[in-house]
Amino acid sequence: MKRTIRVLHTEWSDGWGGQEIRIINEMLTVRERGVEVYLACRGNSQIREKALEQGIPVFTLPFRGNTDLKTIFGLMRIIRREKIDIVNTHSGKDTWVGGLAAKLAGAKFIRTRHLSNPINPSRLNFINSLADFIFTTGESVRDEMIRNNRIDPKKILSIPTGIDERRFNPQCCDREEMRKRFGIREDDFVIGNVAVLRSFKRHDLLIQAFNELHHRFPNSLLFIAGEGPQRSNLERLINERNLEGRIRLLGHLEDPESFLRALDLFVLSSDSKEGVPQSLIQALMMGVPSIATDVGSVRDLLKGENLYLVPPKSPESLVEAMSELMIDSKKRASLAKSSAASMQDFTLETMTTNICKIYNDLLEKY
Repeated sequence: MKRTIRVLHTEWSDGWGGQEIRIINEMLTVRERGVEVYLACRGNSQIREKALEQGIPVFTLPFRGNTDLKTIFGLMRIIRREKIDIVNTHSGKDTWVGGLAAKLAGAKFIRTRHLSNPINPSRLNFINSLADFIFTTGESVRDEMIRNNRIDPKKILSIPTGIDERRFNPQCCDREEMRKRFGIREDDFVIGNVAVLRSFKRHDLLIQAFNELHHRFPNSLLFIAGEGPQRSNLERLINERNLEGRIRLLGHLEDPESFLRALDLFVLSSDSKEGVPQSLIQALMMGVPSIATDVGSVRDLLKGENLYLVPPKSPESLVEAMSELMIDSKKRASLAKSSAASMQDFTLETMTTNICKIYNDLLEKY
């Protein structure tokens, strides 16, 4: 009988977005397969509250910097006391302290790289090379770390964020009921976006593009779901363009599948940092015709003609693609039909199987 694997996740961030959602979902799904999971984070972080709600043991530490000795020694005590087998780090600061603590305490060290922006290639930035294994959320991120950060290709694997296909499917809820819930009229054409309101998501460009689009198609609406630090800036942009009645900032939604079911078109407008975006996978699983900027590992989701890719930082390209799909109902129907079937490699089940295999492989070697 195999012994229980114990995994301690670390996260420095105090926000709540795609990265933090993946961490919690990953912990829950591997726990269902018998892995014991723990979280170490800052005391004021939102992920702490989410973990506690799910019954995940949580330890709070300062995570003040890359070489915060109090956090390193605190993690070492947790590793030894709880008999942790693997420490899985996620952000830059906690990767340093978590990775060093794992090595000093005799645990395996996995680093997950969620974003696609380049990592400093200096040999002084050696923490990633110390990892026993690295997960990335997209193939382009993996390729860049091999090329620029000298990572052994045998020690790094792209494991995109898995989406629960039982939850995100077109049969999850009634489309007409969801449109009524969000106050959508029969002749409205609703374009939607789901993302934390951060600068690299470029909601400002989406608003700029919609401003032009709305002049061509007066029945168009733009709904943006999510919360974050850019909210006041986006409200200002909406007001300056007198679009208060056509653009709605919905805030954070606990059931994004209901929102996606109400949409006619999904648009991702990021200009950088994306791995494989969870909200885009969700939209595709839901059969929503989708447009996305070609950044990070978004291209990993392109399977034939299941979505439109456009250049980043180009509101003109967004307007052109949105206009084409608004006019061409047959093209929208074709995208809707092919998109859901193309997401078999991006399910929660697939992600969990791949992660658990690496856990077992790492521990069986020693």
